[in-house]
Amino acid sequence: MKFKVEALCISVKKGVQKKEVAEVRLIENFGIEGDSHAGRSHRQVSFLAGEAVDKIRQEGLELKPGAFSENIVTRGIDWTKAKIGGIIHIGQTELEITQIGIECQNPCAIYYTVGYCIMITMGIFARVKKGGIIHAGSSGYYHL
Repeated sequence: MKFKVEALCISVKKGVQKKEVAEVRLIENFGIEGDSHAGRSHRQVSFLAGEAVDKIRQEGLELKPGAFSENIVTRGIDWTKAKIGGIIHIGQTELEITQIGIECQNPCAIYYTVGYCIMITMGIFARVKKGGIIHAGSSGYYHL
């Protein structure tokens, strides 16, 4: 399944919204350089479909990329069909899906406003198998 990278987001601290950047460097078995969630865990990089964010915007909220602490916002793919072990390619990089959804330990302000968090069911987490630089606007594809 093909998709476009709509936005790339990072933060140096955990628990805050991520800020949009033009490009990121993925480091093998580590994550995104300069991002607070990088490390040796299985959740090095997070993905969220822009279409899912659009549904929240319909609730009347103004949301910027990174509002849900996602690293990569995509357009044109339904991540609810993803499977653990699936492979994501963006440019020369390769990532493996390691987790679908997340349990929110500390619900954010958006959760309290809307009543739910899309990362719980629609967030995708991956580890970096092959690093490289990716840019907003890049094309990617996902396969099992």
